[in-house]
Amino acid sequence: MQTVVCMKWGTRYPADYVNRLWSSIQRNTERPTRLVCFTDDPNGVDPAVVTHPLPEIRILPELSWLPWRKLSLWQAPLADLSGDVLFLDLDVVITGNIDVMFDYEPGKYCACENWTQPGQGIGNTSVFRWHVGRNTHIFSDFEENGEAIRKKYGIEQVYISREIDEMVYWPREWCLSFKHSLMPIWPLNFFKVPKLPADTRVVAFTGKPDPDEAAVGEWPVDIFWKKLYKFVLPTPWIAENWR
Repeated sequence: MQTVVCMKWGTRYPADYVNRLWSSIQRNTERPTRLVCFTDDPNGVDPAVVTHPLPEIRILPELSWLPWRKLSLWQAPLADLSGDVLFLDLDVVITGNIDVMFDYEPGKYCACENWTQPGQGIGNTSVFRWHVGRNTHIFSDFEENGEAIRKKYGIEQVYISREIDEMVYWPREWCLSFKHSLMPIWPLNFFKVPKLPADTRVVAFTGKPDPDEAAVGEWPVDIFWKKLYKFVLPTPWIAENWR
């Protein structure tokens, strides 16, 4: 049984995001696979998804709803999880078979090379695989020295990348960023729809827009003048895969 894990906390992503992820996993795996969701609110989540409360972690209140909470996954034991487990952020779109992501470099920590920092040895944690019970110091050191670690590394994925015993990247074509890999450069984004390469397995939607927004051509901005460059045309392949 292959295990995929996601986390849902707060109110940004409703249960529908979990359910779409589960539906996508079923369409893009040929082996028995389950989805485990750690969440503070399981209401509305498909009963076929295994839900658990968010894992306990000593964390500053201002970090408790940020990606730093993902570090709670590095403790052991962790629910009934064992072996190599694949983590997917809720705001990803699965576009190809993911069975291969369980076969690739077994036992190792696999992550996306961060799209905005190539060559700097930083793995993005939108899509990663870890072996439950290994590198538990990632969790225990943070519990012991969380504030110092936050100040030193700034972002949890930098902390993991610097302190993990070994990290390998997914093949570049497997995991892409919607904004940083697929969006046409300005001003072509006003005229061209982002294209999906054939070999892509997962597309990550870091920041904005979210998948539901990009699918219909919406890019929310907090400052009006940003509309001069933050623009995306309706992108049909998102809706085709994110359902």
